[in-house]
Amino acid sequence: MSPVTVILAAVLLPVLAAGLVLFLGRWPNLREAVPIATGTALFAMIYSLMDVVRSGEVVRYSLIEVVPGVDLALHIEPLGVLFALVASFLWPVTTLYAVGYMRGHHEENQTRFFTFFAISIGAAMGVAFSANLFTLFAFYEVLTLCTFPLVTHHQTEEARNAGRIYLGILLTTSIAFQLLAIIWAWQVAGTVDFVRGGFLEGTASPLVLNVLLVLFVFGVGKAAVMPFHRWLPAAMVAPTPVSALLHAVAVVKAGVFTVLKVAVYVFGLDLMGELAVTPWLAWTAAATILIGSLVAFTKDNLKARLAYSTISQLSYIVLGAMLANAYGIIGGGMHIAMHAFGKITLFFAAGAIMVAAHEKKISRMHGLGRTMPFTFGAFFIGSLSIIGVPPAGGSWSKWYLGMGTMEAGQVGLLAVLMVSSLLGLVYLLEVPIRAFFSPPPPDSRRPDDVHEAPLPVLIAIGITATATVALFVNPGPFHELMTLLVTP
Repeated sequence: MSPVTVILAAVLLPVLAAGLVLFLGRWPNLREAVPIATGTALFAMIYSLMDVVRSGEVVRYSLIEVVPGVDLALHIEPLGVLFALVASFLWPVTTLYAVGYMRGHHEENQTRFFTFFAISIGAAMGVAFSANLFTLFAFYEVLTLCTFPLVTHHQTEEARNAGRIYLGILLTTSIAFQLLAIIWAWQVAGTVDFVRGGFLEGTASPLVLNVLLVLFVFGVGKAAVMPFHRWLPAAMVAPTPVSALLHAVAVVKAGVFTVLKVAVYVFGLDLMGELAVTPWLAWTAAATILIGSLVAFTKDNLKARLAYSTISQLSYIVLGAMLANAYGIIGGGMHIAMHAFGKITLFFAAGAIMVAAHEKKISRMHGLGRTMPFTFGAFFIGSLSIIGVPPAGGSWSKWYLGMGTMEAGQVGLLAVLMVSSLLGLVYLLEVPIRAFFSPPPPDSRRPDDVHEAPLPVLIAIGITATATVALFVNPGPFHELMTLLVTP
């Protein structure tokens, strides 16, 4: 299969799978087998692109010219392959998890759920393989719109309010800031095509370039840089598989992917290092890291705590881009993958606890580890990755980010990373410690009435927890892709 065929299939196969899911709605087993099989095949196809990236071959395919010099086009480059690998691997795993969760929780409208989930993956693939800012913006907006029905899945007043916040913030930031930045960049540079080393250097005054960088960073609302972060905790009203999609598979990763892509292919690291606003944006990301971690402490609801943890962790990647050096980009790119596997494990565990024990509050989870040891053991592994310590993959990405701060001479930012990890140590490990080492609440009927979640849920949790450890043992493919990205 040619590389062009692979990237076209990456976008189209999930959409075709969505159509099949809709058609097979009355046969649940067949309906859910389609995205699992499609996702597995998609991951294998995308992994075959590793050889294309290693060879340095330029692969670009134009779908349609929109206006002279601007086309809807796809291409292959290291960062996009990394994002596509993560999303395609986690799609079938999350679908398997959703089978157990949606059935175990007796959710309604399951066919609609799996249909929009598949379309969302297709949009994420379009973001990953975008060849220019216009294509990236188009698929970015499609991703926002097709995840809206997932956020509002329950159709309650709370879900509708969350959906309004979700659309309001993401569409406002992308149209008011990101689209303005894209049009302005096109006006000053005459192109929107991604170019290694960037295309903006020497095209405008330092003032204009500084303003453009600010517009791009805050225009990517999916990156959840404060103050444009409220959509993410609001969206936690959705079913847990949707939370996994938002936090690990597609949505927020599309945001931080866009920030990294703009840093490398629009501005270039040399220009980023010269702009006066870059250090200010780095410290804005650092503030988001610390504030997100501190707010997480105040949340007794487990999903809310994980949501603010995600806000904090996303800004690690934004910080990596603003460091404007090779270590920062490598660390930021690797953190897309490492955070994805660690955080999806945590959300899978939170959903398993909800299905099996009907508990949402951390203060009510005393003693649950004795009857759900597999789930809380996986939560412990995922926590290690988010904290950034061995034997979990997150330790590698945070190591490179730390090296990036040192290379940039930003000891204060290194301190921020260390303090955030210490905060994570407390607010994440509190959960398994309560579960394993505290007695059940007096009004609980445990342990007789509580057991592990359905088997599909446990299999999915086992896969992501194992992958989290495997990425510590062998981070090679993701490290290789990011090294190729920053190598001249």
